[in-house]
Amino acid sequence: MAGLTAMEKKLAEYKCNTNEAIQLKLVRFPEDLEDDNTTFNPEYSHQVFGDDEVAFGYKGLKILLYYIAGNLSTLFRIEYTSKVNEKFDCVEADDVESKIREIIPPGFCTNTDDFVSLLEKEVNFKPFGMLLHTYSVHNEEAGEDITYQIYKADMTCPGFREYHERLQTFLMWFIETASFIDVDDERWNYFLVFEKYNKDGATLFATVGYMTVYNYYVYPDKTRPRVSQMLILPPFQGEGHGAQLLETVHRYYMSSPTVLDITAEDPSENYIKLRDFVLVKLCQDMLCFSPGNLMQGFSQEMVMEAQQKLKINKQHTRRVYEILRLRATDMGDAEQSRSYRLDVKRRLIGPYKKKQRELAKMRRCLRPEELTNQLNQIDLNMQHEQLEESFQQLVSDYRRVLERLAQA
Repeated sequence: MAGLTAMEKKLAEYKCNTNEAIQLKLVRFPEDLEDDNTTFNPEYSHQVFGDDEVAFGYKGLKILLYYIAGNLSTLFRIEYTSKVNEKFDCVEADDVESKIREIIPPGFCTNTDDFVSLLEKEVNFKPFGMLLHTYSVHNEEAGEDITYQIYKADMTCPGFREYHERLQTFLMWFIETASFIDVDDERWNYFLVFEKYNKDGATLFATVGYMTVYNYYVYPDKTRPRVSQMLILPPFQGEGHGAQLLETVHRYYMSSPTVLDITAEDPSENYIKLRDFVLVKLCQDMLCFSPGNLMQGFSQEMVMEAQQKLKINKQHTRRVYEILRLRATDMGDAEQSRSYRLDVKRRLIGPYKKKQRELAKMRRCLRPEELTNQLNQIDLNMQHEQLEESFQQLVSDYRRVLERLAQA
């Protein structure tokens, strides 16, 4: 038994955390290859390496996935200091290479010289599709404004299909429940963000992030674009590119008379906060959202105008109203504060009222002992506590949106 324990300890040394082992780069210059500051790691790797996010059989494992910054041509290489089947019999190392090959498209480089020769041709790379928006962000480190552009592309753009195959691999590392889409379905739209930068006097483009949107049919003659995937690559996060991308996509669809409204598929908390900021920014100057109108309560006029002019649905318009009404409310004034709290809680209480309606049905249908069991699960005091907690969390989220809006 002691021998087995010693063996287990020995084998444990050959387990590697794949989130640490995978090293990603977006390469602009040959020197980036040796610069640790340009390396970043995944947030997730469970979809490739299992829930434990572990690769077995290696010491000092490095899974190098380096991408040329613009066209995302890829260098894939595996390095390690020791491998388990060189030391032990009857134990096999995980086939790391096969797992990575399942998600990256063929045609990648396996040696640095080939990769650097491709890097020299990067000057020929140009963004795909139609330019929708140009903006700049001040870079403190460089002491200058950097220009970014957002394009709309589709699979008819030459070279875009192959580029998208390389781009979508990042989803596996940064979106928890990511999956690849059916690119042969023509109802997909693709929106891409690029940074313009200079290299040896030439203007080059680096990939910053992207969004995919699916155009659902709505009877009889409308579409409902639904945001499916959105990713800003880690070196560019925290610079406002997500807000620029989402606002640009909204403005693109706003101009279409056939679009009913814009939604999102299973949005994350971060996406909801981003959407709140963008939609409030779009709505804040509309007359129906003036302070006077906000204090009168949520209105059908707000719903109609937001839907017709900005393609925002009723549920999202309600959140916009609550955020802008918070800004217009003096929370230090007892009456204004109470009025706002009651207005928001009336919406939040919907699920609790549904439970109460279900309880009324139970009273008519269940035997006394069954009813007691159900009543024990519906504690009214707990419901009030949960309601207050939900309200406070919502106000905290809304304040952050308003703080960001004030800085925009």
